[in-house]
Amino acid sequence: MTDTTALSRRQFLHVAGITVAVVGGAAWTGRTLMPEIAAAAEGDADLFLGGTDGWIYLPPTPAIPPFHPDVLAPGPFTTYIFGFRNLTGLSDAQRSAQKNKAQHSAPLFWTKQYDPAHPVDFRVKLTNLGLQLRPDLFDAHTLHWHGFRNVIPFFDGEPTGSVSVPAGREFTYIYRPRDPGTYMYHCHVEDVEHVHMGMTGLVFVRPLQDGNTSFYPSGKYLYNDGDGSTGYDREFAMFLSEVWAEAHWADAHIQLPEWSDYRADFALLNGRVYPDTIAPNGSIDPFHPVRDPGGDLIAPPGFPQLRYQPHSSLVNCNPGEKVALRFSNLGFREAAMTLTGLRMRVVGRDATPMLGRDGTNTSYETDTINVGPGESYDVIVTAPPYQGPGAYDTYLLYNRAYARSDNRAPGGFGGQATEIRVYPGGVAPQAYPNDWGV
Repeated sequence: MTDTTALSRRQFLHVAGITVAVVGGAAWTGRTLMPEIAAAAEGDADLFLGGTDGWIYLPPTPAIPPFHPDVLAPGPFTTYIFGFRNLTGLSDAQRSAQKNKAQHSAPLFWTKQYDPAHPVDFRVKLTNLGLQLRPDLFDAHTLHWHGFRNVIPFFDGEPTGSVSVPAGREFTYIYRPRDPGTYMYHCHVEDVEHVHMGMTGLVFVRPLQDGNTSFYPSGKYLYNDGDGSTGYDREFAMFLSEVWAEAHWADAHIQLPEWSDYRADFALLNGRVYPDTIAPNGSIDPFHPVRDPGGDLIAPPGFPQLRYQPHSSLVNCNPGEKVALRFSNLGFREAAMTLTGLRMRVVGRDATPMLGRDGTNTSYETDTINVGPGESYDVIVTAPPYQGPGAYDTYLLYNRAYARSDNRAPGGFGGQATEIRVYPGGVAPQAYPNDWGV
């Protein structure tokens, strides 16, 4: 293997640029960010993430001895994970103190579609904090933006053609997102293990059309539709993942799981299982995080066990509002997400609008979408009139694959499920995605 440590960063960028030019040809250079251009335009990162390990909470029943709950877990947690943390705005001392404080799912973030008329690149810095519980594992980490089009290998995060970040080091990824829609990101080193252990999150790109109120009053859109057909009033990320208890236990106890025996014991929605999915948010705005003086996450009020699972999945809305749901799946099994009593209009799949080659609108309505591993869907739900007599009407959103909607929990639902609540009115506008607005 060639030792690239002898090259300066500028030299390495130059070599990578030559490689891309040879592989992609001249036609690519107009669409792709070349490394030497990125190096010349370096600036402060828009987001700073750290890779490390940590602990989360899953219901202690059903017990799966000896794997769940893990006897090594510090209370009130149950399950060992790898993951990412948002380190944006922290001091060096605060950042180093976030080792063993990973969250699941990883921080949700978003950016704007690249505008050639006003060129601004999006930068994500990644540092590798190392693993507190497993110092014998010195795995590098990367940030791979799943489905991102026209990325050069240097910023792709696939370690054989990109740069991986060893413990104690950092690297800045630079993107020019040209295609709006919903994506995922994950570490691509030991990708089966690191993905399943929790180094996964949801990311989306807002279209250039955003802010134009002539198509839809809110000025918010999923795609550049030109007619308001993807306009919405509220948006919620719905990130699907899984936990195989034995694999998480094995990594905590210095054992090696046999991945061909994979069995998902818990199915998670935004890193939680129902009814925790409808518990309050922690701090989830990645660009304006709220943390304790040491830089650590603050648990949602009344839910100390969800300290490292900050993303709620509860949807609150007013009658007549259009609600955008951004589904993405980085589990290893297909999910059949079903909405009882309401219809979902599918307007995008895998960050691609539902349009025929001739521009025909091919969006469709359904009550169930089958989201395979590595897939994303953008759907819009129109909130019906409030019926009462309670404070709100409730509609259940759940995985119709029943073993993953109850996790074998006693008493019914306990997996990939949440609620859509339609109030008679008065739900305030969102400040950021997944904000309850109340």
